[in-house]
Amino acid sequence: MPPITDDQVESVRALVAAIPPGRVSTYGDIAAAAGLPSARIVGWIMRTDSSDLPWHRVLRASGEPAPHLRTEQLERLRAEGVLAVDGRVPLRQYRHAF
Repeated sequence: MPPITDDQVESVRALVAAIPPGRVSTYGDIAAAAGLPSARIVGWIMRTDSSDLPWHRVLRASGEPAPHLRTEQLERLRAEGVLAVDGRVPLRQYRHAF
């Protein structure tokens, strides 16, 4: 993975912070909006610098939460009115457009 700049980190952070309650986005959506070449970069940034952000609103492209955060992520989303079906959030219904 190429070096990640402070500007890229701040761009991803700003985009995640902009996802409103009751909506979700994918790592790929955020990468595209930030002009990044890979959703994996967003994942790395989220893993290292997102504790103060609504991290639970960011999902995989399939609408699934991260496996290690699944229970907490789905609970937080449910509290905001985002309902999963068989462990997946229907992106057509809840996806936030940037």
